[in-house]
Amino acid sequence: QVHLVESGGGLVQPGGSLALSCAASGISIRFYTMAWYRQAPGKQRELVATVLSGGFTSYAESVKGRFTISRDNVGNTMLLQMNDLKPEDTAVYYCNAVHTLTGAEYWGQGTQVSISS
Repeated sequence: QVHLVESGGGLVQPGGSLALSCAASGISIRFYTMAWYRQAPGKQRELVATVLSGGFTSYAESVKGRFTISRDNVGNTMLLQMNDLKPEDTAVYYCNAVHTLTGAEYWGQGTQVSISS
């Protein structure tokens, strides 16, 4: 059974930092494109950042220069370092895994990130 478990969310003030982690079990993430998505209240889920199996990364324009995505294929985890957080970053953040060959897709349950003074 596949599980993606996010952790590291919380409440921080604007300008603060958080580090989200996604721990995978039941799959080996080395065969997956990994990504972080987020969904704010009343809005559609949006792609935040992606890291390919080979390590190439891409980011939404709104987070470029502030967020860093990384992966540890040995530890089977993915991280999202978030700096200079803004109120508009408030959302539930989801971990996503898509198999590079089969397209099999898995989601985590989400972790809440709230930015407020």
